[in-house]
Amino acid sequence: MSPILHAPILVMLLISAFMALWFKKLWHSIIALGIFSLLLALEFYILRAPDVAIAEAAIGAGLTTAIFIITLRACEPKNRERDKEGNS
Repeated sequence: MSPILHAPILVMLLISAFMALWFKKLWHSIIALGIFSLLLALEFYILRAPDVAIAEAAIGAGLTTAIFIITLRACEPKNRERDKEGNS
């Protein structure tokens, strides 16, 4: 394949990986990791490995992102007002 296709995707991979580390809020980092996985699946597809691309898209972008979101929601306090009053 042409390097014209690979270069922008690789640059976006680097940017999304950096953003996942740079963001302070975990929600934003999770979304950046999901974008990273989708871009990686696209790169695998361009490199003519469609089976690996499907696995990366399903497991990396879909399942892992969903597990991270479910875990983060489970760790948040249910009522922030009550939590603030209890800590005062």
